[in-house]
Amino acid sequence: MRKNGAMRAGLAAAACGVLAMSLSACGGPGGAGEGRAGTGGKAEGAPGDGAGVTRIPEVGDRLRSRIPADSRQVVAVYGAGRNSADSTVVLYTKSGSAWDAQRMGKAHNGAKGWTTDHHENDRRSPVGVFTLTDAGGVLHDPGALLPYDRSQTYQAPHGWAKSHWHDFDYVIAINYNRRPRTPPDDPSRPQGQSKGGGIWLHLDHGSGTSACVSLPKPAMERLLRTLDPRQHPVVVMGDRSDLRA
Repeated sequence: MRKNGAMRAGLAAAACGVLAMSLSACGGPGGAGEGRAGTGGKAEGAPGDGAGVTRIPEVGDRLRSRIPADSRQVVAVYGAGRNSADSTVVLYTKSGSAWDAQRMGKAHNGAKGWTTDHHENDRRSPVGVFTLTDAGGVLHDPGALLPYDRSQTYQAPHGWAKSHWHDFDYVIAINYNRRPRTPPDDPSRPQGQSKGGGIWLHLDHGSGTSACVSLPKPAMERLLRTLDPRQHPVVVMGDRSDLRA
């Protein structure tokens, strides 16, 4: 852990995982039970396991150009549609000049879909390329290569539906409007509160979130044990139309 108890208590009023306002990006009442409303269709088949692709499939030049040259791990989130909460996640690892694909499986994004101009409480996930530098959660470190911040302050409020209680057992911070290399629940919002924040990869509860991307527990464990800061991992995420642009 990277913060002592007093510091955690001071952050408890604002950190994602504690206060409902900050948790609005992650799920719970802001996203609970809303993932099927107006989803716009199921996720199409995304590229599966395999080796030898020289370009990450279905990602156009606009977003490809934003992937740092030194990044050798890309988590691609393929959204089913602009207004869909359904998505598929594939991990690409660069080997020489080629990308090896490992399918992480079905996932969920914002209950109302995707946006290129995310704002607090719009219940849409932001389209873009974001670095991945920090992880944490309620559970013990499963062998994460990213710095892992374990704390009970990530526990979802038990006032939420029981299906959401384990959402934040494992989390990986998506560096959208946050300070990299701080614990995932750091409340800082460099671009201001109105631009939203607290957007994570976390455990799936079976429906859309308020902006986060949620995956099954085995997929989250696999990512935590694979994403390596020395490989400069990023997430490329969006609906298929925006990804291909």
